[in-house]
Amino acid sequence: MANSPRESWLATTHAWADEVDLEHLDAARQLVGSVGSSELMHMVLEVVAYADDEAADQQRIAHVLIEVADDQISVADDGRGTNTRRDADGRAVRKPVMATKDIRFFERRDAPALPDGEPRRGMSAVAAVCERLVHENRRHDGAWSQTYERGVPTSALENVERQGGTGTVVRLSHLDRRAVADLDVDRLRSLLAAFPNVEVVVRSFSESLE
Repeated sequence: MANSPRESWLATTHAWADEVDLEHLDAARQLVGSVGSSELMHMVLEVVAYADDEAADQQRIAHVLIEVADDQISVADDGRGTNTRRDADGRAVRKPVMATKDIRFFERRDAPALPDGEPRRGMSAVAAVCERLVHENRRHDGAWSQTYERGVPTSALENVERQGGTGTVVRLSHLDRRAVADLDVDRLRSLLAAFPNVEVVVRSFSESLE
């Protein structure tokens, strides 16, 4: 698929042709509603589900580090990095997982439930309600980062220095501090244990103060 028109790329999870679907993002915001601690927990599960999918596809166990502090949560994995290709002009194009709908899950009656019992909606349902989200991925042939506000990119896909191995980092920031403080970290760890293809470590700043 290198150096080919993006319109020709097969949509297995997201349509490659569009970088942003504003109508979808608005629908996702209405579906999720206000973000309290339970919604925040579901958002973390949505992000980790992608790492679990990828690890299952590679028939391996992936490692995930979740860090919770103040008004932000980061989720980092050691997978192969979000799919990034080159279009006909040689420009790097990352699969638009944050700004377009996952056609497998969003508002589908057959969407699988995540460990909290709520249906899976896709990563864009996370980005749509986040005041700010940074998506960084490292692949064997490069590394890129992009910032989003409520699901809409506020920067171009930027090349960053590739350090270490491959993987993806999703940073949710400018979150409601009360929702983060009320997050039941022990329950989150218990729910994360239901993913069969990842080993997850959760570090909470609030726990370190106890």
